[in-house]
Amino acid sequence: MVLPYSPRYAYYNGKLQSSTSASSFQTIDPSTSQPLANIHTTTHSATDAAISSAQKAFPAWSATPPTERARILQKAAALLRARNDELAKTETHDTGKPFSETSTVDIVTGADVLEYFANLVGGGGLNGETIQLRPNAWVYTTKNALGVCAGIGAWNYPIQIALWKSAPCLAAGNTMVYKPSEFTPLHSTVLAEIYSEAGVPPGVFNVVQGAGDVGAYLTTHPGVAKVSFTGQVSTGQKVAGSAATGMKYVTMELGGKSACIILPDADVEQAVDGAMMANFFSTGQVCTNGTRVFVPESMKIQFEKKLVKKMAHIRAGDLFDLSTNFGPLVSKPHFDKVISYIKHGIRADKATLLYGGLETPAWLAKHEKQEYRSGYWVQPTVFTDCTDEMRIVQEEIFGPVMSILTYKTIDEVVARANATRLGLAAGVFTQNLNFAHQVIGRLEAGITWVNTWGESPAEMSVGGWKMSGVGVENGKKGLEAWVRNKSTLVDMAGEVPTVFAKL
Repeated sequence: MVLPYSPRYAYYNGKLQSSTSASSFQTIDPSTSQPLANIHTTTHSATDAAISSAQKAFPAWSATPPTERARILQKAAALLRARNDELAKTETHDTGKPFSETSTVDIVTGADVLEYFANLVGGGGLNGETIQLRPNAWVYTTKNALGVCAGIGAWNYPIQIALWKSAPCLAAGNTMVYKPSEFTPLHSTVLAEIYSEAGVPPGVFNVVQGAGDVGAYLTTHPGVAKVSFTGQVSTGQKVAGSAATGMKYVTMELGGKSACIILPDADVEQAVDGAMMANFFSTGQVCTNGTRVFVPESMKIQFEKKLVKKMAHIRAGDLFDLSTNFGPLVSKPHFDKVISYIKHGIRADKATLLYGGLETPAWLAKHEKQEYRSGYWVQPTVFTDCTDEMRIVQEEIFGPVMSILTYKTIDEVVARANATRLGLAAGVFTQNLNFAHQVIGRLEAGITWVNTWGESPAEMSVGGWKMSGVGVENGKKGLEAWVRNKSTLVDMAGEVPTVFAKL
């Protein structure tokens, strides 16, 4: 069988490496359930070789002047933009996200982050500080690269997340061994080739392929100084725990069960639009999704009426039709998981099904592409009359499933919004900005929005509170996660302290 994409291998020493493994797997097009490419699992010995490649490249790359590193990374950003549509097509096939999304978000925002960090280090972002202690004594600090870093990607925004990790890593003078999700690996070696074409030296950015066992080996390897992981909380706990045994630096961007709070004075139309963006963009497969939508009791009927009417604007179908804005779920295991939550919401939680549910989407039966009927398609689903103890309200579903809850007072909704072990994101909709800031200030979440949802520009540091993560990505603070500090005290008086002088 001839597959649409060439096989994917490990990439290190600046080139693709032939496979020494008898193990391989296939990446699947979620819209049709058909295979796209064979992926050759990277062996432990090949992973060792990739790490060795990164170790050899580190001294020269970390000593390269930041302005020169910046020029190389800026060229890589330009190459990404020039190949936007080609890369977006690959992401659509691999993730199932509509081309209308991948062509305007995934590569675009990833290139923005790469350019941002290139400009940041090129403009003095790695400078330390100088402190005068007394007339003849000073302290100065320097920011030093860590060494070889491991990046472990997620399947929902493959190339964007790869760039969120590699951009600050490389800009700070580190080298990286990157493992993409086994569900969406097609971008990985293409990104490596773009880096190489831009002038990134061999060994600075490397790729290994495989599932959790490859990631675990990478995480515990003594040659790795830092691990940056994006994924679900349970896996993140294991990754962070194993990294801690080697006292490695970590950045963990994990899951959420975020609260989208509609305040009593909100414009209902804007609130409905925001809630839809917070639940159904990217088929709900976004860690920051506001899946707990809190609506004032007095607004419930009006909000739900307008929401049901606007659900018609969610359009599934041909992924390369620019009017399509809703795709399938990423894989069969994830499809089964989301369906199980919808079943639980109906049968066990006994929430009121306002829209969607378990039935096969009507458009699918009559679509001219019959192969779509084997894809992992679900209906966007809305439950109402939900209560805090319901499983669909408590647990991260990571799919297009909205839960509507009502509240009476602000103190009540803030307390309920915070009553979760997760703290990734939250947002409010209101016409009173002073009130918005007051409520936002009380919400236990690391990423918050007012009258919008989901945007995370390169300049904005983002990271979770509580069980939703450790550290931040992007922004100036994001660069700090890829360096270690050295403080030096210089005494210019020329005299050693006399505490041990002869009496």
